[in-house]
Amino acid sequence: MATRMRVRWHPLVETGDDFLEAAPFRYVYTVDRSVPPESIWAALTADNTLVSWSPLVTGLRWTTPRPFGVGTTREVTMLRLLTKRERYYRWDSGRRKTFTAVAASVPGLRRLAEDNVVERTPGGSRFIWTLVLEPGPILKPILRLTNPITTWMIRRVARGMRSQLV
Repeated sequence: MATRMRVRWHPLVETGDDFLEAAPFRYVYTVDRSVPPESIWAALTADNTLVSWSPLVTGLRWTTPRPFGVGTTREVTMLRLLTKRERYYRWDSGRRKTFTAVAASVPGLRRLAEDNVVERTPGGSRFIWTLVLEPGPILKPILRLTNPITTWMIRRVARGMRSQLV
């Protein structure tokens, strides 16, 4: 039986919709697919969502039982290095879900949020993924310098989304 390592959680400042527009680091990706919106929503709420999309996402665990809704929580791990705890403050089934990160396993982040929008289009559907973050004072200059790497990593996850949402 595997033993789970004890994680020291660093609290983050919870956010709302205003932060989605005003965050100092903002990444938006749009994926158009010729599938119904219900297929995209199912992929976004699957047990293996994100993990099956990119090798950069190395773990995902929903910590709230189904059916999901406002208040749903999960933990997501990137590269086995950073785990974040998320709490959904919006859950419009089939259309939109938005979370604020409430804690991270490493220090340095101040705020982080993500917004997922699914829209019906004439040819199928569109998925709009917005990821926003604000580093703390120590991490801010590092994130500015490594922003091309961060952008590449996020773009890689977005490409994985594109290939999975078929």
